[in-house]
Amino acid sequence: MTPRIVLTLGAVLMFVGVAAGAFGAHALKARLTPDALAIWQTAVQYHLWHALGLLAPGLLLLQRPDSAPLGVASWLFLAGIALFSGSLYALALTGARGIGAITPIGGIAFLGGWAALAWAAWKW
Repeated sequence: MTPRIVLTLGAVLMFVGVAAGAFGAHALKARLTPDALAIWQTAVQYHLWHALGLLAPGLLLLQRPDSAPLGVASWLFLAGIALFSGSLYALALTGARGIGAITPIGGIAFLGGWAALAWAAWKW
């Protein structure tokens, strides 16, 4: 993955995360239960932290564009946002508890992303 793609995705995902937070705070506040709103906020929080985290491998790829661990970290952060936050967004909106089975897979992707980033830093 190129630095340009990773940095662009990080910025776009930050934009989407801020929009999702505002949407939850304003448009969904009257429509969701307090428990569903808490799930939504957890999705937003992890979404934003990991979109911000995605900027780190993007910036580091500018210096080491051939670094496999940085590419792996980027993909895992993207997968984590899609699977962890995406499943929580869907759960909050639909109440379909089965969707929650996907959430831990996203959490594992987040952990793998941070481990890959640590590995890249160690190998630097």
